[in-house]
Amino acid sequence: MRQVVLDTETTGLDPKSGHRIIEIGCVELVNRKLTGRHYHQYINPQRQVDDGAIEVHGITNEFLADKPVFAQVADEFMSFCEGAELVIHNAPFDVGFINAELKILRSPRWQSVNAHSTVLDTLALAREKHPGQKNNLDALCKRYFVDNSQRDLHGALLDAEILADVYLMMTGGQTDLVLGGSDTQNPEDREQGQSEAASTAVRRLSPNRPSLSVIQAGAVEAKAHQSMLELLQKSAGKHFW
Repeated sequence: MRQVVLDTETTGLDPKSGHRIIEIGCVELVNRKLTGRHYHQYINPQRQVDDGAIEVHGITNEFLADKPVFAQVADEFMSFCEGAELVIHNAPFDVGFINAELKILRSPRWQSVNAHSTVLDTLALAREKHPGQKNNLDALCKRYFVDNSQRDLHGALLDAEILADVYLMMTGGQTDLVLGGSDTQNPEDREQGQSEAASTAVRRLSPNRPSLSVIQAGAVEAKAHQSMLELLQKSAGKHFW
């Protein structure tokens, strides 16, 4: 199964008010394993970024001035996501922005997110698993012991990498436990925002190993054991053995 964990940063909160995407970050999972493939792109939104949004992600208008517009990156981005299950925290927000960009694009090939991918909302999943609790990404990192110490500001690629760890832990498995005692993943493909649990290798004993010896108690040892039980019974009352 191929999944793409996705996050975006934007100029503001509502695409209906003309706000646009300024950063996209994606990481790929195949059969619940990080493959090392990712997609990351900053985008010129062709409008000003709200001051409040800059406080959240730190991406300024000056930084975005020379970046490509969405139309220039749409094919590469959508091709990366096509056919995968998109794993997104608060999916309606990101999907709404992507669909708004596709509507502006008016491409005959790319109509909407749901026309090319399925979507899993990890916020909805977290609320189902942990009702009445905080379920933002930082809270989930704390709950599942995922390292988010580098997350001083929001960033699409870093948040996608962190969300991949959280999603895998939340859905019942460590993120990258390798059987056989050797970690086959290139450490250069992983950022430091990975959980410590994910980096711990599991060692399995060989099925061809010699059987363990079973040593039975001798008559003297059995008698001594019985004497100790009788002594305990007399000194401390009734016991269950």
